[in-house]
Amino acid sequence: MAAVKEAVLKKMLSKAYKYKDLTVHDVSGVISRYAELRPLRDAYVFNDGSSKELMNLSGTIPVSYKGKVYNIPVCLWLLDTYPYAPPICFVKPTSTMVIKTGKHVDANGKIYLPYLHEWLPPKSDLFGLIQVMIMMFGEEPPVFSRPAAQHPIQASPPFGPSNSSYLPAVFPYGPYNPPSPGGYPGCPYLRRSSYPVVSGPTPVTTAGPSRDGTIDADTIRASLVSAVSDKVRRRMREEIERAQAELDALMRTEDDLKKGHRKLEGMLSRLNLEMAEVDKNIELLKQKDEELSNILEKTESQSEDKDIDDVIVPTAPLYKQILNLYAEENAIEDTVFYLGEAVRRGVIDLESFLKHVRLLSRKQFQLRALMQKARKTARLGNLY
Repeated sequence: MAAVKEAVLKKMLSKAYKYKDLTVHDVSGVISRYAELRPLRDAYVFNDGSSKELMNLSGTIPVSYKGKVYNIPVCLWLLDTYPYAPPICFVKPTSTMVIKTGKHVDANGKIYLPYLHEWLPPKSDLFGLIQVMIMMFGEEPPVFSRPAAQHPIQASPPFGPSNSSYLPAVFPYGPYNPPSPGGYPGCPYLRRSSYPVVSGPTPVTTAGPSRDGTIDADTIRASLVSAVSDKVRRRMREEIERAQAELDALMRTEDDLKKGHRKLEGMLSRLNLEMAEVDKNIELLKQKDEELSNILEKTESQSEDKDIDDVIVPTAPLYKQILNLYAEENAIEDTVFYLGEAVRRGVIDLESFLKHVRLLSRKQFQLRALMQKARKTARLGNLY
């Protein structure tokens, strides 16, 4: 059964509603708890004259006042951005009721509550709103009964004192007048007579129909003040939201700048450490360069007084023999090379070249054989 009701509610919502599932969920919960509230779809007329097809909950809510329960008729309009926008609420008086204006209800029956002003989903919802309305209306009833001698005027609003006392009666939820083009703003079920508009420089808060059945200037002024107040509140809300969006953007920019500042500080700190390390390495390099320069100067001064052959001194006679053999063998190779160059240039003839090369080769062979034997004795391994 609940699924069928939710399907019907979804069909009643126009395409303009952005959050249908959330709206259907809240409406289903409310109508299951308050059976006298009925979902309807009708045209809502804004203060600027524009209209839009919206869903509303019309019916009564039970209010306890002085130990007795009274059914207070209300009309709750759900905007197409619900639940992220608060409902627009009205007291919906019958022909036997007159609106009792106060700090929570104006002359048109529009309801003003801190709960609506501080609307914050998901903490705020329809069920919580109705609970607050029941509590507030229990302290200050929004309607009173019309005096019996007064002719009923449908534009006049409902519940309260007759002869300075509230009626101890339960207001029934009966049929309402059908909507008309001249209804009150936001609640088309309340008809308004086509009386001329009377303007004045100073708005008056007292309101009510006169005895001849017409709406006096004070009522019209109060209606105009309410309309202007709604428009000012809407403009203020838009400005606050715009300013909040700009503030959020500036705060995000500030966070990005702070992150960038911290990142730059980290990079600068690392750069300072690297510069200190480079300076340290430069100083160390200068010290090593001075040490090498000193060693080179000492070496050059010592090498001038010493023969290169005296510098290289083997540690054993056998090693000295190997060194001499190796040096002599390399000298023979150089000699053979230069003899070849002499033949090529025609300095010596071929016969002399061959004679000297044969002698040098025999001597080189003997040197190599002796050097191999000496290396073997010294356990140095074979060189060739």
